Amino acid sequence: MKPEDNVDTSQVKGNVSPEVKLAMLDSLAQPSHVLRTTGKPFRGFKAEFVSRMQLAEASVLSKAEDPDKLEGRVVFEVTVDEDMLNEVGTVHGGCLAMIIEICSPMPIYILRASTGSTYGVFGVQQSLNIVFHSPGMPGDKLSIVSTTLTLGSRARSGRCEVWNVTRRRLVASAGYINMVPSESSKL
Repeated sequence: MKPEDNVDTSQVKGNVSPEVKLAMLDSLAQPSHVLRTTGKPFRGFKAEFVSRMQLAEASVLSKAEDPDKLEGRVVFEVTVDEDMLNEVGTVHGGCLAMIIEICSPMPIYILRASTGSTYGVFGVQQSLNIVFHSPGMPGDKLSIVSTTLTLGSRARSGRCEVWNVTRRRLVASAGYINMVPSESSKL
């Protein structure tokens, strides 16, 4: 999804404001840069996959387990294409890991933005644990559902599930810990 395509975020499900939805999409945009080794423009793998994803929902909801606390929920959709496949013709685990890594911080972003916190600081994935459940096939529509679990000042955690909408089954699930580096960090 490219924000420069004038996305109508009011058509995206969820209770997050259109401005926060657009700001989140803008944060995903990755401009091309020139490779030092070849001198040619390169947008990167992330930019290629982000351009294919469609934002379906962005919500801030009361947690089912503790209604006094809020959680962020973001849903992206993507269709499995041939360049996402492994040698046996199913979605490559590395491709799923990249999609999960791209999508999983998004509910942190919208929760912070919607509750008046400063936003734009994603941090880095400190831990990403993925379980693969079933294969995704070419042409299948995948729904990537990411939610927050905890949101501290430095460490945040959440979960991400990749659902095969076409075949009505879970493809992968993941738990992650995301951390904001300290100001003195050398990252």
